[in-house]
Order: sequence, then structure tokens, then C-alpha cells
Amino acid sequence: MAKLEKLINRLKSRPSDFTWDELVTLLKRLGFDELQGSGSRVKFFHKKMNYLIQLHKPHPSKILKQYMIREILKLLINEKLI
Repeated sequence: MAKLEKLINRLKSRPSDFTWDELVTLLKRLGFDELQGSGSRVKFFHKKMNYLIQLHKPHPSKILKQYMIREILKLLINEKLI
């Protein structure tokens, strides 16, 4: 199984230890470009779809909160990226 498929399956399982780095890797492999905003704000832009996702890096831990996982899953499924 490819790394992308593993990350998608992991995200879909809604784990309590999904990291920011895993999310960045997943979004980049789905075609998003990472754009640093101010402070902890990060934007991910998909050129082909002209679609923007805006997130805050979790801190002090790099583990995503469950509400972030739900929202990201919802967005990626609605845009038919996963």
C-alpha cells in the first residue's frame, strides 16, 4: 500500500495521535501547496481546484484535535479528493 493510501486510511480512522506533519504530507501528496501565514496560521492551496484550506498549527503538541480531523475529512471528501 502506498504512503498516500496509508495516510488516507489513517485519517479516516480518526486516530487520537494524527500529527501535523502527517497532515502536511497528506495534503501535499493530494496536490496542495503549503503557504505560511502569520503566526501559527497555515494555508494549503490546490491550484487545479482553486481551493484553499486555512488551518492553525496545533501547539504546544503537534497532535491534531479531533474537530480538525473531522473538518479536514469533511472537506477532502466533499471535494472528492479522497
